[in-house]
Amino acid sequence: MTADDSYGRLDDDDYPAYTMGRAAEILGTTPAFLRALGEHRLITPLRSEGGHRRYSRYQLRIAARARELVDQGTTLEAACRIIVLEDQLEEAQRINAEYRRAAETAKPQTAA
Repeated sequence: MTADDSYGRLDDDDYPAYTMGRAAEILGTTPAFLRALGEHRLITPLRSEGGHRRYSRYQLRIAARARELVDQGTTLEAACRIIVLEDQLEEAQRINAEYRRAAETAKPQTAA
């Protein structure tokens, strides 16, 4: 991979660009918190060739939401479940909207 190829990936939300230390620093949390999110299967960081955890911007957004809930007094386990349910609800709403659009286009047009 050339340097030019690497720079293009910086805009990719799923590119694992952040080390555990940097991710924890960005989130204002500890590496242990990030490991706990992995143990609860909320996020699964990719591993570098050396076995180090690498996080994407998308994963950092999820971790930030978990931290927000935990800071409000929610247990980590409950916070992870809430985030999964929020994600499922968002996906269901997206699918429903697609079905509605498809139903609207499939309706026969009546002559006036």
